[in-house]
Amino acid sequence: MALELGSRRRPQPAPPGVVFEALTEPRREGGRPWLDLADGELEPTILVAEEPHRVVWSSLWPDRPHDRIEFELAPAGTGTDLRWTLLTPDEEAPSDAVLGRLRYRLNHLINADLRYSFGQ
Repeated sequence: MALELGSRRRPQPAPPGVVFEALTEPRREGGRPWLDLADGELEPTILVAEEPHRVVWSSLWPDRPHDRIEFELAPAGTGTDLRWTLLTPDEEAPSDAVLGRLRYRLNHLINADLRYSFGQ
């Protein structure tokens, strides 16, 4: 059983198929670059890809290798309702400072960088 460390739902302007592709192939040729990893972060591995409604990434952080990031995508008008959830199999959450950093980073990557890559 996994412990939820954080979650946020926000709209994305692109339709679910486009958001799914951006999450599963963030570095594809001809795609809009958006996944700008910080020092000490790792390229995520796609653990699950259920088009067009669910994607699961491995951890971005080498010091938290068992964490995972789940994305749920749902149609919302002409765009997508996108929720990210940070999960860990560990029995205890990290310190508040670490947890705040992880949540902030995911929120910035998804609700700023990804959104801006779609022109908003």
